[in-house]
Amino acid sequence: MQTQKPLLPDGARRTAAWCGVLLLVAGVAAVAVWLCIALKTAVTPVLLALLGTALLGPVHRRMTAHGVNRSLAAFVTCALLVAVVGGAGYIVVSSLVETGDQIVRSLKDAGQWVIDHFDVADGTNVDDLEANARKLAEKFGASAAGGLLTGISLVGSLVATSILALLLTFFFLRDSDRAARLAHTVAPRGTGDMVEAMGRRAFEAVEGFMRGTTVIALIDAVCITVGLLILRVPGAVGLGALVLVGAYIPYLGAFISGAVSVLVALADRGLVIALWALGVVLAVQVLEGHILQPVIQSRTVQMHPAMILIALTAGASVAGILGMLLAVPLCAAVFGILGELRKGGHPDAPEEPAQGTFPSTS
Repeated sequence: MQTQKPLLPDGARRTAAWCGVLLLVAGVAAVAVWLCIALKTAVTPVLLALLGTALLGPVHRRMTAHGVNRSLAAFVTCALLVAVVGGAGYIVVSSLVETGDQIVRSLKDAGQWVIDHFDVADGTNVDDLEANARKLAEKFGASAAGGLLTGISLVGSLVATSILALLLTFFFLRDSDRAARLAHTVAPRGTGDMVEAMGRRAFEAVEGFMRGTTVIALIDAVCITVGLLILRVPGAVGLGALVLVGAYIPYLGAFISGAVSVLVALADRGLVIALWALGVVLAVQVLEGHILQPVIQSRTVQMHPAMILIALTAGASVAGILGMLLAVPLCAAVFGILGELRKGGHPDAPEEPAQGTFPSTS
């Protein structure tokens, strides 16, 4: 009996099958993103708590290894988090408030210098730009004043989110030993080991990102602040605080904070000091890219710069600044899961160089 010839060649059928898989994955991802946006009031504290748990996990494990009760260790760790974040927040905000006017005035002068020396546009004056910005701010300010209750509600929501994230961090730290048992409970039969391995790899990736980024941010901020103080650039402490905050947004944060530092130096100290400030910023970036990142950050979070920029763009389009802060650790977690899937869940399998990411360009 003669077999019927397939309607499509084998290559076309394979391509169609892969297209179907990609469409299914894209559809599931779109639904997941939509659900996260719709349930952002509940999702945001959970994500922030996971980041806090990843950052504080080593401290909690060390305390429990020395015989401290898990609940007490989690409480002390969370108290330490509040003290550190509160203290750092106070230093950053006070520094920016004290030197904010000076930095803004310097940026204005630097903008006028650029316009005057490069003839950017005939008749353009920074005062005109400032006036237009002031009118725009007044317009939005009037809208904000008219919606005072909305503003109060926003502040209340931020406070509630912070408290809920702190409580979740406490429970995640205290009950982290039950995560493996939970993975085996909720996973389909026969896949518990795989689910546990993927969860561990994802959390290790986020933990490596948070730990490495925090250490690198502190070193960058200290180095740039010391350099600006030596050059006697006004508002050096506030600019260092800006570097510290911007370091959690890879590439984009460093570029913006570095550009602001150079422009402030240009306005107040002249072109020569601005070039020295640029040298300080570039030297710190070279130190970060070629020494700090390869030594401090885990291999599980080394991603190609193009992938990081794509993640930042996607995060910003979905959730603004919060999305930019969460995009890279979430992307690192996804690549960790993909690396574990490629290994097949076998812990003794040889490590692949990129672990689900592009090779590091550092």
